[in-house]
Amino acid sequence: MADQKPRQIACATLLERLAARAHTEEVLRKRLENAVLKPADRALCQEIVYGVVRRQRTLDWLIERKAPGRRQAPVVRISLAIGLYQLLWLDRIPSHAAVNESVELARANGQASKSSFVNAVLRRYSAEREGTRARLKSLEQDEPGIGFSHPDWLIRRWQARWGIEKTRQFLEWNNQSAPIFARMNTLRAGPEDTALCWTEEGLEFEPFSRDWLDEKLVYRLQSGPRLQELRSFKKGHFYVQDPSTLLSVRMLSPAPGESVLDFCAAPGGKTTFIAQCLENRGVVIALDPDPGRLALLEDNCVRLGVRCASVLRSDQFSQKHQGRLFDKVLVDAPCSNTGVMRRRVDVRWRLSPDSIVSQSREQLAILQRAADSVKPRGALVYSTCSLEPEENRVLVDEFLSLRPEFDLVSDRELTPMIDGVDGGYAALLRRR
Repeated sequence: MADQKPRQIACATLLERLAARAHTEEVLRKRLENAVLKPADRALCQEIVYGVVRRQRTLDWLIERKAPGRRQAPVVRISLAIGLYQLLWLDRIPSHAAVNESVELARANGQASKSSFVNAVLRRYSAEREGTRARLKSLEQDEPGIGFSHPDWLIRRWQARWGIEKTRQFLEWNNQSAPIFARMNTLRAGPEDTALCWTEEGLEFEPFSRDWLDEKLVYRLQSGPRLQELRSFKKGHFYVQDPSTLLSVRMLSPAPGESVLDFCAAPGGKTTFIAQCLENRGVVIALDPDPGRLALLEDNCVRLGVRCASVLRSDQFSQKHQGRLFDKVLVDAPCSNTGVMRRRVDVRWRLSPDSIVSQSREQLAILQRAADSVKPRGALVYSTCSLEPEENRVLVDEFLSLRPEFDLVSDRELTPMIDGVDGGYAALLRRR
């Protein structure tokens, strides 16, 4: 692995994603775990993989223009896509390097006979680079599905709700590289101590504020060493999560001494923030149905110094805590992820109109089960990282019609176009 190049790992990741229909982020994470790469090469590898997946529809259109009706083996198509992405979207990659490396990828993966075809297509686009970029810009206006590389049905859905301009802003957002945010973990260290540690470790950062965030709680990390290698990370001084994910816990408003049930807890960002709000004084039961994700949740609790949380499989909770009621219950439901498309890069290609409807049925069932664990006058917060009404306010209204003992106190949708963070929704409900 030590002698591999970023583009080789990128190609292997994309091929594995196609073969296994696996989530891009998970495949890349596993491939990078044991790779010996400089930070800049690791970043380039991720940029290529994420960029090729995000721009999949646009790249397919570009390839079809030069080879209409011609089918290519997956490795040939991926080699072309990697080269085109570097040529047209990464200004710091020299044209000759983008072309030559892509030709070598085809050769190294058993497609030497097609290397001249890859070379010819990429050299033509290299010569036409500026004209092609201008054509892609015009497509953003005329055929946004191709220009912004999204399914047409999603664009029509968003335009009907937000209009053309806000939808355009959202499409642009989804194609950007996502920044890294860190939430300070005061169970391990004060914000000033962590900031000093970051400075000593060579990490550049700046405070990030929104109306639902406390001062000195969230920082944007700009550049520096790999986070997992930092002493401050290993000691649990911070947790990496987008600021939008903290809104639901703020609505829940856990206080020391309370009992809290986190109904869909893994990987642990909200669970550990709840424990931080409780100052480790109280009880948190954190549930998830997936044993693998539960292991990650447990690891995060240990690293961050969470002592008040018990981690259980969802079926174990039913067996051990039948009839137990909690002061506060959080349901961060599995969802379509349309609010976090820049982070979940293949979501746009996985979704269908039917999947959003079926997802909402599952979410309502989860919310119904969680509601049974709320004490009288207790709080129930429902949240998603979706921007689809069927999964958010429409679902909450349906829940209220089925459970009249609950009232809606407040709800809020975060959108990237307005709030400058990942999209999501949270609703605070109270039991009478």
